Amino acid sequence: MLALRLARGAHPLVQLRRLLVAAASAGTGFLLLCTLGYAMGHPDASGGAGLRLAWCVAPIAATVYFAVTVARTDPATQPRSGLSAVGLGPARLTVLAAISTAVACTLGSMVALLFFLHLRGDLTGLPFDGAAAELLAADYPLPLAAALTLLALVPLIASAASAAVLRPRTAKPGDGKGGDKGGGQDDPARPDVPAAPAAPAAPPSGLPWGVALLAAGLAVETYASRAEGTSGLAMPGGLTGSPAGVLTGWTLTALGLAMAGPGLTYLCGRILQAVRPGAMRLLAGRALQEEARRIGRPLGVLCAVGSAAYAALTLYSGDRPAVGPLTTLGALLVAGCAVLTLATAAIEAKHARSDTTAALLQLGAPTAMLRGTAALRAGALAAVFGPLTWAVAELAALPLAG
Repeated sequence: MLALRLARGAHPLVQLRRLLVAAASAGTGFLLLCTLGYAMGHPDASGGAGLRLAWCVAPIAATVYFAVTVARTDPATQPRSGLSAVGLGPARLTVLAAISTAVACTLGSMVALLFFLHLRGDLTGLPFDGAAAELLAADYPLPLAAALTLLALVPLIASAASAAVLRPRTAKPGDGKGGDKGGGQDDPARPDVPAAPAAPAAPPSGLPWGVALLAAGLAVETYASRAEGTSGLAMPGGLTGSPAGVLTGWTLTALGLAMAGPGLTYLCGRILQAVRPGAMRLLAGRALQEEARRIGRPLGVLCAVGSAAYAALTLYSGDRPAVGPLTTLGALLVAGCAVLTLATAAIEAKHARSDTTAALLQLGAPTAMLRGTAALRAGALAAVFGPLTWAVAELAALPLAG
């Protein structure tokens, strides 16, 4: 009940993000139900039904990632003074965040079920009754237990992931959050001791592992495409005969890009501050270093999605195979969730540095300089991640182009 009241009293932008999570959950749930319909209509093609279900992993992962990002940026789950006194400590807020995520995803799953039943012709009185009866196996009774099990996947996974990400963590000794009371620290009991300047954020540690996974994925793709006698898997959109090793390589490449994203963002900040930087370059570089972990991973995920889309367009440029509506829906879900996740992380980063922006304005910094700093950050990220996306896409499409 408390989670429902917090949801009702939230800002319209927060409500919009929750509705977008519900919409993504509805699209993913509809894809899962369509897989169930294919399995009912083709009882002898268990392999094809299993392959269609496996292709739903990408939309599920994208939806869960977006839901976790929205839960992390939800103001209702942020610790505030006075909440612990009424029993809303960090652990209880984590439970509320998981419940809110589960409610939003469950709402989307119920919409998917109603839309699925409507297109099958089980629900009447609305336009397009039974418009996809043949595709969704309307001649067969719908196994309700199987449908509810598939629809419960996204709410359960998203709520569990939100609880795992937002769980309270205890500060370790010597991590800069306490424990070191040596000289140079700001001591309120000794106003004569000046506060030490804020040290730059520590660089993320995932860049070497991300580069290693990226190289391994490209190597696996190349080896699998040249190996003889490999089994082929039917990819969505009419691309058939793709070796399973190539798809494994694509997965490793996507994971490598997501893991390397924070390190590359931090590196952009270091590059901006190199060689006697001015005020704008210094502010832009320091902001990228501070926000590397927050926006770097969504940038890496968007880079992986963009490289996959570019590689698909390159492969389809010749014969132009027919792309079905379900394939289009899955691609739009993955791409839309990646873009929305990055936008949500960017808004969170803007709110995190609002105090710094206000302090700069009070000191007399012109608004044009702050806009120029934001443009400089965006340009640096585009200059690094744009060519990287193109290069990875070209290398990923090369094994299948032949």
